[in-house]
Amino acid sequence: MVDRQVLCVRTRYSDCTWTQELSAAGWDVRMSSDLTAAHRLLQEHPFMLGLLVPGKLNDEGCAELDAFLRTHNSAEWVGVFQPDMVTTLGCRDLIVDHLFDHHTTPIDPARLVMTLGHAYGHAVLRQSAHATAFQGRDASIVGNSPEAKELLRRIHRLAKVDAPVLIGGESGSGKELTAQAIHRHSSRANGPFVAVNCGAIQATLIQSELFGYAKGAFTGASKEGRGLIEAANGGTIFLDEIGDLSLDLQTNLLRFLQEKTINRVGSTRIIHVDARVIAATHVDLDKAVAEGRFREDLFYRLNVVPLRVPALRERLIDVELLAKHFFELFAKEKGPQLKGFSRRAIVAMSLHPWPGNVRELINRVRRAMVMAEGRLISPADLGLEEREQVRGWDALEEVRTRAERGAISAILQHSGKNVTEAARQLGVSRMTLYRLMAKHGIEARS
Repeated sequence: MVDRQVLCVRTRYSDCTWTQELSAAGWDVRMSSDLTAAHRLLQEHPFMLGLLVPGKLNDEGCAELDAFLRTHNSAEWVGVFQPDMVTTLGCRDLIVDHLFDHHTTPIDPARLVMTLGHAYGHAVLRQSAHATAFQGRDASIVGNSPEAKELLRRIHRLAKVDAPVLIGGESGSGKELTAQAIHRHSSRANGPFVAVNCGAIQATLIQSELFGYAKGAFTGASKEGRGLIEAANGGTIFLDEIGDLSLDLQTNLLRFLQEKTINRVGSTRIIHVDARVIAATHVDLDKAVAEGRFREDLFYRLNVVPLRVPALRERLIDVELLAKHFFELFAKEKGPQLKGFSRRAIVAMSLHPWPGNVRELINRVRRAMVMAEGRLISPADLGLEEREQVRGWDALEEVRTRAERGAISAILQHSGKNVTEAARQLGVSRMTLYRLMAKHGIEARS
């Protein structure tokens, strides 16, 4: 089977005669005699599992292996070393930073088969979790919750029309990502997407920033300048925090929405602009209209199709997928030893109310990726406190672990410690059973 392939990376000084027993156990072992050949093979085929057999290693060899494993860290790696090698600092760093597990010579093929099964099971779980997070959805809208699915459904519907959209939602909830997704799926996808934060531009500059200016319109205007709305011609202009616009700018924006024309500051020339307008705000525009802070006619022009982005606390079941998505997205920022999130971190994130929404989650994950010292991110690395629910979850997990261990032991005993028969009775593959046995420290003959 193709998915049972393992790439064995060896040197000319290493003994790999025991790989025949791996083949007899059902593994398709592909041999590589050096790192250059292994690099080429990994580029041609995405091996999920690698077996590293380096023979003797000096400092230079450790550095070469470190660079190689950093490049090919998507696979799970198991190492085979001579006993004296694991006492050296360079080899220990390789094991801690890059390897799922390691063995020392002389090799016990049965134990190595179990380790490979465990590593393969872990690779499958990691791959399937990644696929579950991103399969069949826009890359920027990650989640399995009903709220995320409904948001994605509405994005695809809005992408088919060219009407203005008003996106509401709390700060940090992902309003700009939603606007980008609408643009990306629309007929304007090949045109520009121009984002403007209306609250971040100085009041004295926003008129010229949005609409452009003519030569000599003000001191320093030595040549004419194109505004951001004009730059979005053929695409989409995204006006974030639209509620912060002054009333006079609201008037100019209303004219553009009605006539699709603008006048640069200091010019009477009419310029036609074909740009779709998507606006966003975290304030209550209905209230702003009632208080006279926002033009009612502009509100109705913008609010042709309203769209609300849910707060992260409303879709907490998506937190784990989002966290893993950002872990992959910013993978270059993490240390080589960091492999992911601990179960306690996942539970702590699922219990946090996330007042800063997705933006807060991104910041906490990136900080943890830089600061974490272990192989897995902990609640403390994320700056989250563990609650009583986390400790309660630990107790539940302990009960489940004991039940799982007991069930496997009982089936193995009933089957005469025959792994193949036990796997059949449990309804799992032999490799999955090997992985579970390794997890619980259970031994049996195959």
